Amino acid sequence: MARRGAIQVEGLAEFRRGLRQVHRNLPRAVRRVANDAAEIVVAAARPGVPLGPAERGHAVQSIRTASTQSSGRVKGGGARFPYYPWLDFGGRVGRDRSVYRRVIRRGRYIYPAFVDNREQITEEMEQGLQRLARSAGIDMDTRSR
Repeated sequence: MARRGAIQVEGLAEFRRGLRQVHRNLPRAVRRVANDAAEIVVAAARPGVPLGPAERGHAVQSIRTASTQSSGRVKGGGARFPYYPWLDFGGRVGRDRSVYRRVIRRGRYIYPAFVDNREQITEEMEQGLQRLARSAGIDMDTRSR
C-alpha cells in the first residue's frame, strides 16, 4: 500500500522483473531514477531550512535522498541533527520543554516541496524509466494510455 500523497508507479515490480531478465544489475538502475526524482524535492526543500549554529554543520545538510530499489525517499535529520524534526514539524523542546515552535503536521520543508513539485517529479520518474527501458532494449510506448 502506498503512503498517502505518495506517487505510485503502476507495474514497477513487473518492470524490475523484466529488467532483471535482460541483465541482473539493471533493476538497481531503477534506484538511480528514483533518486533523480527525489533530488527535485531535496533541491526545493533545502533553501527554506533555517541555518543554525554551525558547530557540527547545518540541518539543511541532512536533507537527502534515501531510496530503495522500489521507492524514492527524502529524509531529514539523523544522529548529527536530532533537532531536524522539530524544525520541520514543530513542538516543544529544551529544558522543561520550554522552547515552542508552532506544530505543522505536514511539515514546513520536505512535504511542501514534494506537493509543490509533484508534476515535475512524476515527469522525471516517467522519463527516467523510459530512458532505462530504452537502454535495456525495451520499447515502452506510453502514448496509448
